[in-house]
Amino acid sequence: MKRTRFTEGRIIAVLKEVEAGSKAAELARRHGVSEATIYNRKVKYDRLEESEAKRLRALENENARLERLLVDAMPDNAGLKNLYVRIGEAR
Repeated sequence: MKRTRFTEGRIIAVLKEVEAGSKAAELARRHGVSEATIYNRKVKYDRLEESEAKRLRALENENARLERLLVDAMPDNAGLKNLYVRIGEAR
């Protein structure tokens, strides 16, 4: 999973500046991100507190780990199904 340079707290602080009335273009320039990044983060982190954002990140990481485990197990599962079909045909 891609690592970000910004912590959840920093992302939320920038979004609170946007809510306070600062222009997204000015904030993007000051923080070294694009305006699109600010808007995408606003969609993702809108109305979240820092603790909730950290929990969201932890859940996303756990989900990615579980998906990798599933992908690793699928070839084994397909191989067992093949073996079962072959045994069934041999009878």
